[in-house]
Amino acid sequence: MSSAVSFRQATSQSGLLRRIANWLEAMPHPHLAFEVSPDRVSGARWTRTGSLDSFQVQTLPPGALIPSAVETNISNAAALKTAFAQIATQLRAKTEDIALLLPDPVIRVFVLHFDEFPTSPEEAEPILRWKLKKSVPFETDETVISYMRQAPRESGVDVVTALARQCVVREYEALAEAAGLYPGVVLSSSLAAVSLLNDQRAILLARLSGMALTTAIVRDGALCGYRSTELPAHSGEVTPQMLMEEIFPVAAYYQDTWGEGIGSVRVSGLGARLPEFVGTLEEELHCPVRSLLQGAVSEGQVPADASPLVDREIDGLVGWALHRG
Repeated sequence: MSSAVSFRQATSQSGLLRRIANWLEAMPHPHLAFEVSPDRVSGARWTRTGSLDSFQVQTLPPGALIPSAVETNISNAAALKTAFAQIATQLRAKTEDIALLLPDPVIRVFVLHFDEFPTSPEEAEPILRWKLKKSVPFETDETVISYMRQAPRESGVDVVTALARQCVVREYEALAEAAGLYPGVVLSSSLAAVSLLNDQRAILLARLSGMALTTAIVRDGALCGYRSTELPAHSGEVTPQMLMEEIFPVAAYYQDTWGEGIGSVRVSGLGARLPEFVGTLEEELHCPVRSLLQGAVSEGQVPADASPLVDREIDGLVGWALHRG
């Protein structure tokens, strides 16, 4: 399946974040999913009834994968191919469809507002490419682009748009294909993890992976803000003040636009270091701060059989699993 088709399946079905559950449930849902991050490749298989059957994690050597929206991502192809092949063998996977969750820097996400917006893709896509021409570091005619309408705060229409450079997406698809697998769904890890948020009120997600930080705000089924940036240090070395400086612009934008503060914060990627950050974040944002996965577990969103994925903090796969249909 081509990258254009697979990427569109991942981001153009149903209503993106009309409710994230409805969006995910509208896609093809293979029983097998792989999540790729700078330091590891994780894979999981689910039974036909939706319970976790098995999972595997392969650690990558430092520098084997450097996520980028523009440049070549894979610097150690042998290590990545070995990781995919070993996980495929361990999960009894051969010649079947998979969901492929990519590092966030690969896929750019925007929330765009229009007074009017065409209904046909033939008219809509050129408008979006023109609108985003100066917002992405690559030519928009080289991209796979997908979009979803969502209800705006007031009049007009908001359009959630995701786009990626096609040759970069193909790097990851080729890894799966080399292991005899077919990427039927391709999306970013954070868009999968967003389904872990209880979005009845404004929740800010701060998700760290390697040198990347994704900040997203979900409120009442709508994506209100999304920002992916490069941290000044690896997630294992970032300080509370560094993190606060990076997420503050999204929180401030939300408060100015919606006239209210953030209701709560969920953090992923800090592991055992999270308590070091809670005080600073709660003091600056005036709301409770919790781990993304532990918050979802305490709210009863994560089934008990997914606890091995929770223990390893593989939140993209957990989020994907919640709404496999």
